[in-house]
Amino acid sequence: MTELLSAIPHTLIVPPASLFLLIAIGLLLRIRWKRVGSVVAGSALVLLVFLSSNAGARFLVAPLDAMTTPLREPAKAGAQAIVVLAAGRLQAAPEYGDRDIPDYIALARLRYAAHLHRRTGLPILVSGGAPRPDATSLADAMAVALREDFGVPVRWVEGRSRNTGENAAFSAALLREEKIGHVLLVTDAMHMERARTVFQRTGLQVTDAPTMFFGEQARGLGAWVPSAEGLRRSWYASYELMGIAWYRLKSGG
Repeated sequence: MTELLSAIPHTLIVPPASLFLLIAIGLLLRIRWKRVGSVVAGSALVLLVFLSSNAGARFLVAPLDAMTTPLREPAKAGAQAIVVLAAGRLQAAPEYGDRDIPDYIALARLRYAAHLHRRTGLPILVSGGAPRPDATSLADAMAVALREDFGVPVRWVEGRSRNTGENAAFSAALLREEKIGHVLLVTDAMHMERARTVFQRTGLQVTDAPTMFFGEQARGLGAWVPSAEGLRRSWYASYELMGIAWYRLKSGG
């Protein structure tokens, strides 16, 4: 219940919930101020339709994609380890014996980490805590997927962290024990700016190893058709942009 209540402010600020809230407010305003209410509700509805398309989402996604670059030559980066950040999970997957497994976002990160491992030979650290006290940690589920599905070893499993800041702090502590100070950081392109910032604050040297660039996937007339994927990208990008702004505000820069 505590986790649910703490998530409510984020949910109300980030689209689409914020836009639905504006539409509701506009409809209420129409009772007394018809024109003002119509403008508020109509504008929110238009923005909702716009951000529901992949092309509309690109206006939020592209700036985040531009904050990082693909890692072309990982073997020349000089890193000593690969750090993979958790995303979500699918609970009690029946096809895997009712155990929790990484969701498709986490799976994309794991696939890229396996690719990097094969190109560099670097050891892998997976980071992500348990969603609830009695659950398997996200890191444990990721480690199983890397070992069993990709045939890649995992040296460190950081299973305590609850957010990106703790991913960085707890991972850095594990790596310092083995005198590792330079890592390839694997996460989504949209998440990279925020993730890099907190990892660098721990004193680690970070080389971006981003995956899933969505900005260039929104081309052509079909990209303007509203879709669940377009709305998901808008939500994700909005969340990251707000997170970056909050981090910069806290640091004074």
